[in-house]
Amino acid sequence: MIRSEILRDIAPVLRDHLVICNIGLPSQELHMIDDQPTNFYMLGTMGLSSSIGLGLALAQPKTVISIDGDGSVLTNLGTLPTIANNVADNYILMIIDNGSYGSTGDQPTYAGKKTKLENVAQACGCENVIVCRDVDTGKVLQEAIDSKKMTVIVVKCDSGNIKLPVITMDPVVIRDRFMKAVSA
Repeated sequence: MIRSEILRDIAPVLRDHLVICNIGLPSQELHMIDDQPTNFYMLGTMGLSSSIGLGLALAQPKTVISIDGDGSVLTNLGTLPTIANNVADNYILMIIDNGSYGSTGDQPTYAGKKTKLENVAQACGCENVIVCRDVDTGKVLQEAIDSKKMTVIVVKCDSGNIKLPVITMDPVVIRDRFMKAVSA
């Protein structure tokens, strides 16, 4: 499976939760698959989905799911020790690890070589780290939500992108409707 197929598969699970989605193609894919006011689409901040998601989880009680990529997490490795040392049991970081920088042309990442993000997360102190295959993502995500424990999920999948348009929704509209969803 590629990332867009995973997002299509888990969209029904995501629908009832606050979602912070990684920059570029992942946000465009989720927007196309199942646009919801509870989805916050990152339009220009590579590597910050996990950090923004953690802050949101610490600030309010609803479940927050950050969808990040291996490339983005690698550009912001400081997020993993921050997550480990600021436990929010309403927070799930789902790293879609396709071994590539998908939004910039599928150049290989180090996660596609020697670096194992699950080991990095554990070394940083994250206690509940799960690795799963792409086809198991929905089940693993639902179990993490049900556990009510902060969880880092590393989803191993194939690299690849679908062609789709950019999100034309104004960033202020994305922000405002998301803020309404958070406070609802």
